[in-house]
Amino acid sequence: MYFPWVKALDPTGVSKQPILLPPSGYIAGLYARIDASRGVWKAPAGTEASLNGLVGLASDLSDVQHGNLNPIGVNVIRRFAGAGVVSFGARTIASDPEWKYVPVRRTAILLRVSIYYGIQWAVFEPNDEPLWSELRLNIGAFMMTLFRQGAFQGSTPSQAFFVKCDGETTTQADIDLGIVNVLVGFAPLKPAEFVVVKISQKAGQATA
Repeated sequence: MYFPWVKALDPTGVSKQPILLPPSGYIAGLYARIDASRGVWKAPAGTEASLNGLVGLASDLSDVQHGNLNPIGVNVIRRFAGAGVVSFGARTIASDPEWKYVPVRRTAILLRVSIYYGIQWAVFEPNDEPLWSELRLNIGAFMMTLFRQGAFQGSTPSQAFFVKCDGETTTQADIDLGIVNVLVGFAPLKPAEFVVVKISQKAGQATA
């Protein structure tokens, strides 16, 4: 959810004055731009997340107003000196804290869809350890590629993700039903919403 609406030149040319538009089209373009330059795991927000082609906002929000909207999942669009009009929020409206951030949810969607279509070759293969091993290898290679691109949290692959497909995930009952189960886990990158700077003063130091 994004707020407020934006002001832009009328694309139809009917109005000579800027008109109010919902921000959805501009946000979609921003998502695509950040995806291409940084990846879906980068929050589409911040000073680099400029909304191009705008002439203004329906309202300019204060820090206090922004602070009230952020906890309820409203992503505020603001104007900052030197950055212009930017998207300055990356929260979903999900009540589940695991899916609070847009990039976490979108990374999970990327993994689910990519893996699903990437293992269609496994359909009708014998459902036993050789297949499970191939699935682990195939999905593991994909996850490793994303890890090297910086998609996950953790300094090592074992900290960043796991792929499990064996006799524990796929029981004999599953095999009898023609089902193979793959469990994939990842450590998501979460955006730094707040940068806290602590300043202390050194006192009582001996002078040379």
